[in-house]
Amino acid sequence: MSVSDARLAQIANRFAELEARLASGTLEGDEFVSASRDYAELEPVARVASEVVTMRGELASLSRLDDPDPDMRALAEEEIARIKAELPEAEHRLALSMLPRDSADQRPAMLEIRAGTGGDEAALFAADLYRMYERYAAEQGWRVEMISANASDIGGFKEVVANITGQGVFAKLKFESGVHRVQRVPVTESGGRIHTSAATVAVLPEPSEVDVQIEDKDLKIDIYRASGAGGQHVNTTDSAVRITHLPSGIVVIQQDERSQHKNKAKAMQVLRARLYEKMREEAHGVEAEARKAMVGSGDRSERIRTYNFPQGRVTDHRINLTLHRLPEILEGPGLGELIDALIAEDEAKRLAAMDT
Repeated sequence: MSVSDARLAQIANRFAELEARLASGTLEGDEFVSASRDYAELEPVARVASEVVTMRGELASLSRLDDPDPDMRALAEEEIARIKAELPEAEHRLALSMLPRDSADQRPAMLEIRAGTGGDEAALFAADLYRMYERYAAEQGWRVEMISANASDIGGFKEVVANITGQGVFAKLKFESGVHRVQRVPVTESGGRIHTSAATVAVLPEPSEVDVQIEDKDLKIDIYRASGAGGQHVNTTDSAVRITHLPSGIVVIQQDERSQHKNKAKAMQVLRARLYEKMREEAHGVEAEARKAMVGSGDRSERIRTYNFPQGRVTDHRINLTLHRLPEILEGPGLGELIDALIAEDEAKRLAAMDT
């Protein structure tokens, strides 16, 4: 996608206008906040646009050069060759910087992993996936806080929910939503047969309280005695919380904390994230087909990836990418290559869509 000179001039003029307004010292309150946000969003685009304008200008000037000196002509031709080699890369970076951004990209995320078909083996795989994301998050400098967990008898997770905070969390993890499938010999299998199990991953951008307004009258809150593994407090205090959001029918249960208040706060955090995702899905409903044409729809019923232990490979079915580095991927560092490939594919398809 080549950006026209007229569009480049528009970008430069808008950026100069924002600079002048912010430098004037006359903006206050919401007006200042709005202009500062616009400036921050436009600055990286304007910087690359300026590079492209300079390179195009130099190329035009050098191409018109009619110097009788052969040495000068040779130098000019060398410079023309250099600019022609570098300009496409700069124009590509400009096109990427101009792609519409998901407003949720820089937000923290709620990670939900649930064991699917496969019983105990699926629960063990859900735990493997949780550890993979924990390690990847540590590598990114992110913070992971477990919100709730329903452990299986042999050390896996029937369900686990965590909050991940840091720079650009949702932008990197949003393509992880879907069904993850594992093929391996379960530890519980004495015959050595390969089983196929699955776990569902959902990555939801975390909203602020401003984004999602929840009325008290829309909530039904039940307090009851916690059950299952959880220490001495289990079955001794009414600390477990179940919140039902009546308009949407969404139900959140939280019983991991000893404190009823902490359980309620965590349940509200999960509820807010699920409501925000519902709002986003409804807002983007008209774009549903277009999003499916990108790197998957993010539908939790969509099988997105297979982890094959006997062959040591991981295959992402959306982009037909297979990496024979399964241990490294499950340890966290190798996951970055898959995520970067998914982001690059999404960008390429969105660029192609802008050209049509």
